[in-house]
Amino acid sequence: MRDTRTELLIQAETLVRSRGFAGFSYADLSAAVGIRKASIHHHFPTKVDLGAALVAAYDARYAEAMEAIRAASTDGPGRITAYGKLYLGGVEQGLGCLCAALAIEGEALPERLRNDIVVFFRKHLAWLEQVLREGVADGSLRTGLDPAMHARSILATLEGALLMERLFASPAAFGDTLSALVDRVSAPARAVSDLIASGRQL
Repeated sequence: MRDTRTELLIQAETLVRSRGFAGFSYADLSAAVGIRKASIHHHFPTKVDLGAALVAAYDARYAEAMEAIRAASTDGPGRITAYGKLYLGGVEQGLGCLCAALAIEGEALPERLRNDIVVFFRKHLAWLEQVLREGVADGSLRTGLDPAMHARSILATLEGALLMERLFASPAAFGDTLSALVDRVSAPARAVSDLIASGRQL
């Protein structure tokens, strides 16, 4: 059985990912969990405290997942595909990315949360840059890729695809976008490279 704090975080995350940070109140959370608002304030004195805890928990889950991807996948395309599939659950559940849902509120969001979100996305960009750098080095990704530029492109593409396919309720279309994204950065098939190197016509 989950403790009250954990249940509050789970329900609050769903509310933020479906409605946005400004779109729910402690009254909504109270109804979802079935406890009094005073009990919520015991765990999270302010809504900003709750938001910060949500981002920290979300960040920890992603960090664990990305570490597992690096351990399980040995090449760039495999790692990028596995990373992209982390977003697929949001499409299937009709939920957006927590940090994107917060970021979209811009200046209306408390500065503490804006800073936490910046840190979250910088970690993802750094992880993707490293994956791209290693993929170029081992020949699984295209030679000459700019890791920083393509890391931003990958992140923006996945966040955009999550937003759009969540609206259309289309996990299959998200999968197509992910496949196209991976194809765009993958090295040409070895067989094709060998044919070109040998001067043979395709």
